[in-house]
Amino acid sequence: MSALEHSIASLPAWLVILAIQVLVIAVPASLAYAGLYMWRGNPARARKVQPEFAAPHHVRREVRFALLAALIFAVNGVLMLVFIYQGWALVYDRIADYGWVYWAFSLAATIVLHDAYFYWTHRLLHHRRLFTTLHHLHHESHSPSPWAAYAFSPGESVVQAAFLTLLIFVLPVHLTVVYLFMAHMIIRNVVGHSGFELFPRFVPGHRLFGHLTTVTHHDMHHSARQPGNYGLYFTWWDRLMGTEHSDYMETVTRVMATPPAEDAKADTPGGTTV
Repeated sequence: MSALEHSIASLPAWLVILAIQVLVIAVPASLAYAGLYMWRGNPARARKVQPEFAAPHHVRREVRFALLAALIFAVNGVLMLVFIYQGWALVYDRIADYGWVYWAFSLAATIVLHDAYFYWTHRLLHHRRLFTTLHHLHHESHSPSPWAAYAFSPGESVVQAAFLTLLIFVLPVHLTVVYLFMAHMIIRNVVGHSGFELFPRFVPGHRLFGHLTTVTHHDMHHSARQPGNYGLYFTWWDRLMGTEHSDYMETVTRVMATPPAEDAKADTPGGTTV
C-alpha cells in the first residue's frame, strides 16, 4: 500500500464519502460549465435552448446549493454504509452470487425505477403546498447552467437522495451497479441542465431513442410558465400522463435546426466567472 493509499484508508469513512460526493457533482458540473460557457470555441454554442444566459449571481447560487446537496447526499451515503455493514441492505459484493445477466438487469432496473421515482416525486413537488417550501429554489434557475443540476433546497435534496436508500432494501444490487447508476444519474442531470442541446438531430423523432429526454425537454420545464416535462431520463411518463409540453417537438426541432456553430451569430459569454 502506497503512502497516499494508507493516508486515504486512515481517514474516517464519512469524510471519504463527503469528498467523493463533492467531487462527483463538482467535477462534471465544472467541466460542462467551462466547456459550454467559458470556452469561446464551444461547438454547441449555436444550440443554446434559450437565448439568455443566467446572471453570474444565479450561477453562484447554483454552486452553493449544489455543494449543500453534495453534503446531504454524503450524509445519506453514510447511512447507506451503516445499513450495508449491518447486513440490512440487499447490496452484495460478489457478482457470482447472482451472475452477469442479473447484474445487467439490476442496472437497467435501477435506472428505470429512478426515472419513475423522479417523475412522481418531481410532479408532487409542484403541488402548491410543497412547491414554495421544497422546489421553488430549483426553479429560480429559469435558464439553468450545469450547476443547476443539483441546486436543490435541503428538503428536496433529502427527497432525491432517498431513492438509493429505499432501493437497496427492495432490490439486490452489486456495488458496481450503485456506482454506475450514480455516474449515469449525475452525467444525465448535468447534461439536462446544460442549457445547450447536445443530443443528435435524429433523437427526438427516433422510434427508440425518441423516448430519451433531450436537453430541450428539461430546459422547457425550467423556462415555461406552465408545469410539464417532469421526466428525467425518459419521456414515456410525461407522454402517458399527458404532461409533456404540446410544443416540445416543434421547439426541439427548431433548436436542433440552428446553423452550425461556425456560422451562427449566437455566442457564449466566454470568460464569464461565477
